[in-house]
Amino acid sequence: MAKNRNLIFYILVTGVSLVLMYWIVQAGKPLEAGKFNTTVTSVDDNDMVGMFMETISHNLSHPLAILLLQIITIIITARTFGFLFSKIGQPTVIGEVVAGIFLGPSLMGMWFPEYTTFLFPKTSLPNLQFFSQIGLILFMFVVGMELDLKVLKTKAKEAVVISHASIIVPYTLGMGLAYFLYMEFAPANINFLSFSLFMGIAMSITAFPVLARIIQERGMTKTKLGTIAITCAAADDVTAWCILAAVIALVKAGSSLSALFTIGLALGYVIVMIKLVKPFLNKLGKKHADKDTLSLNTVTTIFGVLLISAYTTEVIGIHALFGAFLAGVVMPSEFSFRKILIEKVEHVALGLLLPLFFAFSGLRTQIGLLNDWHSWGICMLIILTAVAGKFGGSMLAAKFVGQSWKDSLSIGALMNTRGLMELIVLNIGYDLGVLTPTVFAMMVLMALITTLMTGPSLNLINYIYRTKPAEIPLQTKEMRKEPY
Repeated sequence: MAKNRNLIFYILVTGVSLVLMYWIVQAGKPLEAGKFNTTVTSVDDNDMVGMFMETISHNLSHPLAILLLQIITIIITARTFGFLFSKIGQPTVIGEVVAGIFLGPSLMGMWFPEYTTFLFPKTSLPNLQFFSQIGLILFMFVVGMELDLKVLKTKAKEAVVISHASIIVPYTLGMGLAYFLYMEFAPANINFLSFSLFMGIAMSITAFPVLARIIQERGMTKTKLGTIAITCAAADDVTAWCILAAVIALVKAGSSLSALFTIGLALGYVIVMIKLVKPFLNKLGKKHADKDTLSLNTVTTIFGVLLISAYTTEVIGIHALFGAFLAGVVMPSEFSFRKILIEKVEHVALGLLLPLFFAFSGLRTQIGLLNDWHSWGICMLIILTAVAGKFGGSMLAAKFVGQSWKDSLSIGALMNTRGLMELIVLNIGYDLGVLTPTVFAMMVLMALITTLMTGPSLNLINYIYRTKPAEIPLQTKEMRKEPY
C-alpha cells in the first residue's frame, strides 16, 4: 500500500505541475505582442531540420566541444601508441610522444589536412597549451616528490662526479655545436649567448622519470648499478633544473645584470622554501604519518603550496615548472605521506593531462621542414653530438670512479635517456623564441632517438658482457658421452 501511495503522489505532483506550466505558457503568449516589431512567421518542417543541423554544427565547433574531442582523441591515440611501444620493449612514454607527432602536421596533418584543421584549429591551441601546462606542473610536482634525497647523500661522491660530468661534457659540446648553427638556424632577435646556453642545456638533460621506470621494468632497482644510475639521474635532474632556471632568467632578463637579480630572487625563494615551508610541511606530515588517507584540508594546503610555488617562480622569471619541482622536493619525507600524494596526483597528471603536452609538442613538430640533405645532415650531427656528450661523458666518469666497463657503459646508456624532460626544455625554448621550428623539430627527433636507444643499448651491453659458462674438463666430457 505504501508503494502505491508513493506512486499516486508522484503522478499527482507531476501531472498538476505539467498542467500549471502549460497554463503559464499559454497565459504568457499575449505578452509577446509588445516585444516583437514584426509578426512571427511559422516555420515549416524543412526549415526546422535546417535549424537543427545548424545548431548541431554550431555545437560541434564550440570551443568546449572542440577541447573535449581533442582530449578524447589524444588520450585514445596516446594509450594505443604507448601500448604498442611497450610490446616492443620501449617505455610507454615514447609511444605517447610518437602519438603526439602522429597527430601533428608531420603525419596526420599531411595525410588528412581537413581532419587536422577541424580537430586542431589554431584558435583552440592556446586552450590545449594551458591544459598541458597544468599537466606539466602536476608532473614536475610528482618528480620532485620521487627524488630520494637520502639516497643522494649516501651515494653523493660517485653520483656527483658522474652526474656533473654527464652535464658539463654535453653542455660544452652543445655550446660548440651552437657556434656552427647560430648563423643559419638561430632566430633573428636572439643573441648567441642565449642560443648557445639553450643548446647546451638541451644536450645535457636526463629524463629521470623515464630512466627510473626503465630500471624498475628491468628489475635493476635493488642492484648496485640501478642504485647508482638512479642517484646520478636524480643529481643530474636537480643540477640541470637549477642551470635551466639560470638560463631562463638570462634569456628573459635580456642582460647579465638583470639576470643576476632574477637568480638572486630565485635563490632567496629556495631558501624560504627549505627553511620555512619545509619545516611546516614536516609537521603536517608527522600528523598523517600513520594514516592511510589525507583530509581535505591537508590536500588543499598541499595544492596551495604547489600553486603558490609555481606562481612565484613564474613571476620571478624562472618558469612555473621549477616552482612545482621545488614544491615536490620540500614535501614531507614520510614514505606513506608521499605515496598517498603521488597516487592522488600521478593518475590525473600521467593519464589525462600529460598526453595533452605530448600532442601539443607534436603539433609544433614539423618534420617536413627538414626537406633536404643538408637539414637531415644537421639533424644527424645534433644526434651524434648529444650521444657523444651524454653517453661518453657519463661512461668515462663512471669508469674513472671505479666502475667496471659493463657498468660504465650501462650508466652511459641510461643517462643518455632524455624523453619527456627533454621535451619540456625544448618547449620552454620554443616559447621563449630561442629555438626556431626547424631546430625544434631536429631536437625532438634527437630526444626520441636517444631515448629509443636505451633499451637496445642495454641489451647489447648485456650480450657483449654476458657471463660465459664454465669450461667442462675434457675427461668429464668423455665420461658424459652417451653410448651409441
